[in-house]
Amino acid sequence: MSSPELETQIKVLDEHDMSELPSAGHMMTAVVEIPPNNPGSRPHRHSGPVYGYMLEGEMIFELEGDAPVLIRQGDTIWEPGGDRIHYQAANPGDVWARFVVVMACKPDEPMLTYVEPEELEARKHLRHPGPVVDPQEKP
Repeated sequence: MSSPELETQIKVLDEHDMSELPSAGHMMTAVVEIPPNNPGSRPHRHSGPVYGYMLEGEMIFELEGDAPVLIRQGDTIWEPGGDRIHYQAANPGDVWARFVVVMACKPDEPMLTYVEPEELEARKHLRHPGPVVDPQEKP
């Protein structure tokens, strides 16, 4: 018999309803690496939901309508995909930021589509004014 401290353990980090998953398509798993002090990808959207886990470093994660959030090693990210804009996944730190993502991609649609400046202007009223939220900061 093995002792309890040597047993396999499962820790749930995040949960979301499966209704957001496309009915067809494919799943993609990737590691995203952002250089130090880098703004990351320009505003974009995904065809389906994206789930992520921060491996190392820090990232400012901002989705349309939500305050930007400082994500650290061990934190999770989620975005619903579809019409909602992903404004930033910036690395404010002095070390590389790395996170793994699992993306549910709709068939015959690109996994990532950049948003044109005209659309950003038309939707600017939907962007949260900030500031960056640090979940570890005490009120």
